[in-house]
Amino acid sequence: MTTRSAGARKRGRTGASAVGSALTGWLSRPLASFHLVLALCGILAVIGVVMVLSASSVSSYDPATGTGQYAQFQKHLIYLALGAVVFWLGLRTPLPKIRKLAPASMIVSLGALLLVLTPLGSSGGGAQRWFVIAGQSFQPVEVAKLALALWGAHVLVAKYHVLHQWRHLMVPVVPVALLMFALVMAQPNLSGTITLGVVLLGLLWFAGIPKRLFAMLLLGAAAGAGILAVVAKYRLARVLSFLSANPDTSDEGYQAQQALYALADGGFFGKGLGQGKSNWGYLPGVQNDFIFALVGEELGFLGCAVVIGLYVGVTIVGIRVATRNIDPWIRIVAGTLTLFVVSQAAINIGYVVNLLPVTGVTLPLVSYGGSSLLVTMLVFGILANCARNEPQAVAALRNHGPGKFGTLLRLPAPEPYVPQSRTRARPRPRPRPRTPVRRRSPR
Repeated sequence: MTTRSAGARKRGRTGASAVGSALTGWLSRPLASFHLVLALCGILAVIGVVMVLSASSVSSYDPATGTGQYAQFQKHLIYLALGAVVFWLGLRTPLPKIRKLAPASMIVSLGALLLVLTPLGSSGGGAQRWFVIAGQSFQPVEVAKLALALWGAHVLVAKYHVLHQWRHLMVPVVPVALLMFALVMAQPNLSGTITLGVVLLGLLWFAGIPKRLFAMLLLGAAAGAGILAVVAKYRLARVLSFLSANPDTSDEGYQAQQALYALADGGFFGKGLGQGKSNWGYLPGVQNDFIFALVGEELGFLGCAVVIGLYVGVTIVGIRVATRNIDPWIRIVAGTLTLFVVSQAAINIGYVVNLLPVTGVTLPLVSYGGSSLLVTMLVFGILANCARNEPQAVAALRNHGPGKFGTLLRLPAPEPYVPQSRTRARPRPRPRPRTPVRRRSPR
């Protein structure tokens, strides 16, 4: 009996070591990061399609207007198809060209944030955050987040040799970001301001800001977010409802309480797709901000764990892409975009499970489509592009061809990174010593 158990343990250790060695060998492949980004993006998008179909099938049906039960689901598929095109553009466009377009994208984003406050913008619910184009709404703050990441990385890399001086580290990135914050808060949009702040902190962190200065900025950002959260009455009501032991479930605390009920009803395995009560109006906005609650109700704790595990995978792969690149601009962009996506997911899941006050941040790739879905797909496209620019991936693509995905998507081979030549300033010529002029003595 003892011999058999010892043999079983030995075979178990051998099998585990074989699986570990196989996984290590696969991760050491040149295009492993690229394939992981594609897989994570695709799985999250598929989960989003399934959950949006379940969440919107009841709320979409309106016999008075003739709207069918698949109306919102069809719109989501259209947004997802457009997002696939945007993903391909972000993947196919050479990264040096994206970097050259970063200043122009920043100017356009600032202009759009300013124009949305004029009569050209559309208002609703006490806020003015959207442009309505062909019957579809678009939030310019979503593009501004990506533009800040690309432009900020461009400026910080251009000033790389003087970043040890905090003035060069802060200017002009921080003042321009503060201008963005002011324009977004004028809408008003606190959740958009918070995510913009996360992008700014990510830029400074991956650029190598001193830890003491970063801690001061982090404390200042937290204090600013706290002040903005209590200035407006409706935001103060949300914070008080979050802090209260017995929140008012008839007003500000209604959605948060219903989200907890949905998570509790799901149990470990969930009730099954389409069987959740949240679809029937018990949880307003379930297809947008609270779709994670529906995941917990219909797929249970197991489904929630899978979704959280996928975002953890995005974090690991994004940091892997950032650390394996030698181009400093790609390193900062990959790290900041990863933080941008994962922080939005953390905020959304945090307020659904009642760890944070309720805000209007969507769950990336899973919530109902719109400008957020399009920008997130573009972010994943750029992140996959960064993965193809890892030195080992560049060597493999240029020596062995584009591969199956590269041929299918018509992707050009990335160029190897060439460090910029460091030209030293010429020393100023020293003035020649003047020779005293000897005066002739008069004869």
